[in-house]
Amino acid sequence: MPKAIILYEIDSSFGPNILAEYYVKQGEKIPAPILKEFAEKHAKKSFIDVTILKENDRYFSSKVDAESLNKENLYLSFILQEGEDLVSLKSVFKNVEKTILPKFTSDRKQLTDILKNALNSILSLIQKLKEPKIIKETINERTKILLDQGKLQEARELIDLGEDIPKKMAAEVQLADQLLNDKLYKKAKKSFIKAAELASTIQEVEIASFLENKAIQVGLFPDLIKERENLQKEVDKIVNNLDSNELYLYNDLIEPIERLIEISVNFEQSEMIDHLTNLRQYIQRASRLAKELYGLDEKIKEMLEKI
Repeated sequence: MPKAIILYEIDSSFGPNILAEYYVKQGEKIPAPILKEFAEKHAKKSFIDVTILKENDRYFSSKVDAESLNKENLYLSFILQEGEDLVSLKSVFKNVEKTILPKFTSDRKQLTDILKNALNSILSLIQKLKEPKIIKETINERTKILLDQGKLQEARELIDLGEDIPKKMAAEVQLADQLLNDKLYKKAKKSFIKAAELASTIQEVEIASFLENKAIQVGLFPDLIKERENLQKEVDKIVNNLDSNELYLYNDLIEPIERLIEISVNFEQSEMIDHLTNLRQYIQRASRLAKELYGLDEKIKEMLEKI
């Protein structure tokens, strides 16, 4: 479960502005430099999703589709616990987005309550997925309501479904997670979709939506792998040109390396993330030195012409 949830906007003149925030543990705050980096990558580089690693914390931010509010600069951020499943978190993001948009308000207190309830809803959803008996209890409550309303046939159908579907759904989710761990992405996607269909039959709309979104995220993995291969080829090409002392090309390496970091985050490749992050720091330093060297070269040429 995320440690915090933050709703903010990015103003073109003033930068990031927090609209509401809720922290599970009091005293924690999202650092200002993290928000600034989010703003730079979202606004200046047009990244939809941004993940930042800082010491032992991971920060995730994504653009909210707020067309219904006539807003183009609304973003939702999470602080993640150690070992948090990023694929699940991105799926949760869509559920939270649907919860927030219809209730959006300029009242900070009300908006904070909405974020708090959304985070608690996430916890409830995760518990349901882990414990089929919780789903069965929910079904029993719905059955009582149907009986009170005199809807006997619907109540019987729901009772029958409640005997088997929660267990089948939990098993299917477990299988999907295992296939995901085994990097069998197409099969994992199919299993998540199947689990979502089972959730729909017992009217667990939120779970169905969560699993459908997870299937979509997993379905993107083959494309991310292909993109990573193309980026690696692009990096190799730039590096080959660096051998010809075209030092200005160091700057061209920064963007593909940053995207490789983002892709590695999606695949939870911590060692590769650390390696690429260190590489980016060296490249940024080399780029600054290359610009300085180019400036000195131009100055030297200018002065030589006056001899």
